[in-house]
Amino acid sequence: MFNFLRLLGLTGAVTMLAAAGAASAHPHVFVDGRTEIMFDAQGRMTSIRNVWEFDRAFSAFASQGLDKNGDGKLTTEELAPLAKTNVDSLKHYGFFTILTVGKQRLKLKFPEHYYLHHQDGRLILFFDLPLATPMAPSASTTLEIYDPEYFVAFTFAKTAPITLYQAPPGCAAAYHPPHALNASIMAKLAAVPVEQHDLPRALRDAAFGLANIFTLDCPQ
Repeated sequence: MFNFLRLLGLTGAVTMLAAAGAASAHPHVFVDGRTEIMFDAQGRMTSIRNVWEFDRAFSAFASQGLDKNGDGKLTTEELAPLAKTNVDSLKHYGFFTILTVGKQRLKLKFPEHYYLHHQDGRLILFFDLPLATPMAPSASTTLEIYDPEYFVAFTFAKTAPITLYQAPPGCAAAYHPPHALNASIMAKLAAVPVEQHDLPRALRDAAFGLANIFTLDCPQ
């Protein structure tokens, strides 16, 4: 079953994808994201809820053959195996999600709730990442979402890219979008073949600057 080609290491699927004319250069998959930080009654962060909407080309390829009843619609049940493959694969890459308080990177557990939805030709992955230990935010709390190898390109809306659910009064979040890559770097990325899993060091260093960063400011 096709899904996150680099994550699963499916060389045959990569060849098929290239032959189909999809994703011929880095990045190969495009995601429009939204995120939400959940809080408990004690004002502690308890989980991160990610909503990732994939581009139409990836969605069409990934969902081939999943309409089991042939009704032209993809249900949550039909997409369940693909959703499981998604989260199982993403586990090995930390779900592209990093939450830090001060200098401490917080441990995120495997999603307790996740599913795929199909809408307007696009797959949308919903998943909750519980914190191993709930923690109150500090003045230096940062959430980063990105793929350091730039196989997946994340874009967040400038309006309401993050929501703080039941956060303490006065708690607010700010979004810091990644800087734009220059033409030279983009040209080098475009030359990286789809079957190459790892970026050269210089390009990898550039991709590190593509993190979508959210900072929290909460009263102490």
